[in-house]
Amino acid sequence: MRSPPDQQGTVTVSNKVKNMKKKVGLIINPIAGMGGRVGLKGSDGREILERAMELGAEPEAPKRAVCALRNIVHLKERIELITYPHEMGEDESSECGFVPTVTGSIKSGYTTSEDTKKAAKRMAQAKVDLLLFAGGDGTARDICSVIGCRIPVLGIPAGVKIHSAVFATNPRNAGELAAMYLGDESLRTQFREAEVMDIDEVAFRSDRLSAQLYGYLKIPYKKGVVQCAKAGSRAGEEASVRAIACDVINNMEKDWIYIIGPGTTTRSIMVGLGLRNALLGVDAVCNREILGLDLNESQLLNIIEGRRVKIIVGVIGGQGYIFGRGNQQISPRLIKKIGKKNIIILATMDKIVSLREKSLLVDTGDVEVDRMLAGYVQVVSGLRKRIMLKIK
Repeated sequence: MRSPPDQQGTVTVSNKVKNMKKKVGLIINPIAGMGGRVGLKGSDGREILERAMELGAEPEAPKRAVCALRNIVHLKERIELITYPHEMGEDESSECGFVPTVTGSIKSGYTTSEDTKKAAKRMAQAKVDLLLFAGGDGTARDICSVIGCRIPVLGIPAGVKIHSAVFATNPRNAGELAAMYLGDESLRTQFREAEVMDIDEVAFRSDRLSAQLYGYLKIPYKKGVVQCAKAGSRAGEEASVRAIACDVINNMEKDWIYIIGPGTTTRSIMVGLGLRNALLGVDAVCNREILGLDLNESQLLNIIEGRRVKIIVGVIGGQGYIFGRGNQQISPRLIKKIGKKNIIILATMDKIVSLREKSLLVDTGDVEVDRMLAGYVQVVSGLRKRIMLKIK
């Protein structure tokens, strides 16, 4: 018995839909994150970029994009990858085995936020099923200004400061979530409108933190794979922070170097010691004296040579990161030299309760180091108070 014409048509259309390639857009901001390890707290502006390069900074975003792309390469026969020329996506796509559709034009070696905006506009016009981008908050802000919530977007974290909630927790998870979304129809309905936050980098470099909400992007969502927006300190935490500082100071050992990461909780240690400090930089002290303020990776490596060293870091509220967000000066090389057992983690109970996943995160850019750091660790939460949390 033959099916009615309308049923035959439905079957035919269904088969066509199944056989259609999904379109994936890719935008890479090649300069994102370059200021991190050299202590410049960002890479916005030509002058800062040139300074970063003088200090030996290397591009981070291309490597992180490749890490994400390798997790969707098995789908390359089922997707059409649309990207921008050269270092904005073409090079990395080809490295991973894709034959991308390249659109637009750039001045290679000198890309700007306008290039990002133009690329986003072209991706929207192409009606991509998912737009992947590698960058930081500034890149997310540029893309948001052009497309809003019109198409699904997912960020591959590659910036120095990543306060926005549009990023996967790390590049590998960005690729895995993209693969799930592109390969599993059930994930097509799991969306979330996520905040795009950015800060004033000029104020940031002067130790003034001023964050602002710039809008929302629509992202595919899976719990534990997408990071939360950064949460500020809660009112009334001052006493808890002072108690934590008192605990750390009481336990400081003679002739040990203490590398003190950025943030208000760690800053309280420097205040307790009566020392100057860089609120948003990385400092080093020994025997209650300053060895260096606002240090970059190279300076830190020089200072610790042949010495006994501990790292003191806080937890980013709402997100749970201890490494890889705003403290890239404490690099994988540094962490390997010092070792997991010599890392001191600080967080008030209010901050611990605010963590949605009730765990800590790392995204150092080195898979081996991330694995080394994984597992349960002690967190100093008050005077003679400790709590065990897991680093994922």
